[in-house]
Amino acid sequence: MTQPTPSHLVSVNVGLPRSVLWKDRTVVTGIFKEPVTGPVVARRLNLDGDRQADLSVHGGADKAIYVYPTEHYEPWRRELETMDLPWGMFGENLTTQGLAEDTVMIGERWHIGQAVLMVTQPRQPCYKLGVRFGRDDILRRFVRSRRTGWYVAVLREGAITAGDKVLIERPADSLTVVAVADLLFAKTPDTAHLRRAATLPALAEGLRTYFQKQLAQIHL
Repeated sequence: MTQPTPSHLVSVNVGLPRSVLWKDRTVVTGIFKEPVTGPVVARRLNLDGDRQADLSVHGGADKAIYVYPTEHYEPWRRELETMDLPWGMFGENLTTQGLAEDTVMIGERWHIGQAVLMVTQPRQPCYKLGVRFGRDDILRRFVRSRRTGWYVAVLREGAITAGDKVLIERPADSLTVVAVADLLFAKTPDTAHLRRAATLPALAEGLRTYFQKQLAQIHL
């Protein structure tokens, strides 16, 4: 049953791909997001006004919208004390309050405004996060922190607005976002979690296939 929670959207952020100079070469990236006011329609592949640049590794139905918690911004401000960190700095489309990787579950369904979203996977950062921050070490820091944020699929298209509450339906048997992130980044993944991830229907298909291969290697 859907239960109201204190969780809500703090900011909705969109941006179109742009060309930037990085290490003496031109990079096209959609990581630069800006907060917008008023309703924004969540579509199957993105938000209105938003696009991903490299569709071979970004976007798609399983990674239509990227979510990042406001709660992570203060630790980052302490760690990166000389940097200005506005909402959307991590390339997120939705900046939320009251949600975190250690409690959000893969397969969780969110009712926000007119839309229904489903949590599909943690973020695996690419070098473009370094482009956004202007520093290579942010990737290492990001992975080590496990403050990854997560992607959601759009199950029902509809308008959402900053300030909207997030009403959550949690699955009975799943893994948290941080548990899946640990499978990706830890030196010694938890075998029981790996086995569960390999059969988790709500997990993004690409990751589920990856974990199935990892599991097969263990049993060789």
